[in-house]
Amino acid sequence: MGGGVRSKNPTGCCPTNSKAAECTPKQCGNRGNLFTDYTSNPYAEFNVFADPFAAYQVLHSGVPVTLVPIDATNTIPINKKVFETFEKNQRTYEAQYVFLSLKIVRDTWFDDEFYTSYFMWDSFTAGIAVSIMRNADKKNNEKDESDFSEMEYMNITVVTSNEPYGKSDGSNPLFDKRRTPKFNLTLGGVHSGHVQMGLRDPNCIPKSGKGKCKDGYTQEISGPDSVRVLVATRAKPNINIKSDLDKEFYVDFLEVLNRPEETGRYNFSSQFPYYKEELFKPDLSKIRLGKPVIFDMDMSAGDFLSLFYLLKVPVEEIDLKAIIVSSNGWANAATIDVVYDLLHMMGRDDIPVGLGDMFAMNQSDPIFPPVGDCKYVKAVPQGCGGFLDSDTLYGFARDLPRSPRRYTAENSMAHGAPRDTDRPELRQPLAIEVWQNLTKSGNRVSKITVLTSGPLTNLAKIISSDKKSSSLIKARTFCYLFGESS
Repeated sequence: MGGGVRSKNPTGCCPTNSKAAECTPKQCGNRGNLFTDYTSNPYAEFNVFADPFAAYQVLHSGVPVTLVPIDATNTIPINKKVFETFEKNQRTYEAQYVFLSLKIVRDTWFDDEFYTSYFMWDSFTAGIAVSIMRNADKKNNEKDESDFSEMEYMNITVVTSNEPYGKSDGSNPLFDKRRTPKFNLTLGGVHSGHVQMGLRDPNCIPKSGKGKCKDGYTQEISGPDSVRVLVATRAKPNINIKSDLDKEFYVDFLEVLNRPEETGRYNFSSQFPYYKEELFKPDLSKIRLGKPVIFDMDMSAGDFLSLFYLLKVPVEEIDLKAIIVSSNGWANAATIDVVYDLLHMMGRDDIPVGLGDMFAMNQSDPIFPPVGDCKYVKAVPQGCGGFLDSDTLYGFARDLPRSPRRYTAENSMAHGAPRDTDRPELRQPLAIEVWQNLTKSGNRVSKITVLTSGPLTNLAKIISSDKKSSSLIKARTFCYLFGESS
């Protein structure tokens, strides 16, 4: 959540007193994890930096928020003991798939420091969310308690600009060319300064020392600019002291992935000779479903591990109603087909998938919105360790069965096309349309939990366009504000 809220050691930091042979000290003292841009911004965090204004809007919207920052995820690495235990416990296709994904990451990880710098980022957040929702219905249970993480309330805000405050230089969309600042912000306040204009913004790079910009940093503060938020602080130890796994979530993660229930129907090799376009939708009419959840993902490789985990959790605990995807994070929009394939493999073609905006807030062109500025997403590497690995799931996307559902440009006049097409019903739904369909009165959804592990663009757009959204998102919004670095 904007880097470490209190910790000064980001992902990749190896303290000088570390005894690990494979650990090389670096990056220590920086609060952020934007490893492609430490020279100008050592505070930023990938998911917030991808859309700082959306993060600010969500945080200050009044929606209850739980954040899982680097401080917490840095306490649950995929260490050698966890990796070896996982290697011996792969009883389902999902467990095998997830392990192979982690193995290829380990085998290609930079500097041979996988065991000390790769953490259970997205999946740990999913586990915290499931645990809090599960415990909410238990008697004599403290509110907001998680089985997997220590939790604490903090007063924070999202940093969106830099000193000097109150001076207009054309970079700040919340103030520039506006009679009244957006969100009723104060001229001269902490959000009225210079907004970082790119990875190598000269205003952010001093002649000596560290970069000075803080865009995309979630800072602990006091006063009227702060919001009280529930924050995960550290992973809880395993209550079974005889176990080889020293964290409680390690145990749960392996148990959930190896559940024989909700298992995948087949793999690609068994499907291919007999392929036919058939949708698999479970009959849930006689099951008392758990709390309704929307998963807002940016389709990074870690997000797919989280999706496997969420689909393996019993539907009596969480009811995954929809998935909305961000295409301004760690994957390109076309990766939505991989989401369809994974859902098909798990027999969940009933779950709708909505496509979010291509640009962060205030970055689409005002005259021709399909184009715009990509200054934030430029921080994500293009090839290995970035988009290429995310878009292909490190090459393992080929092993997923092919879903009949795909992205399609089929459209109709009702949706802005110049003429009707043959199959307008195939048109890819947008994230806001999936939200509107889910929350319309006939669906009897009164409270929704949103689990987001990417930029907060989708959620900000929903909150700003749907006046009822803040009252519907009453359960909690779990924000995993951390992006994978490799």
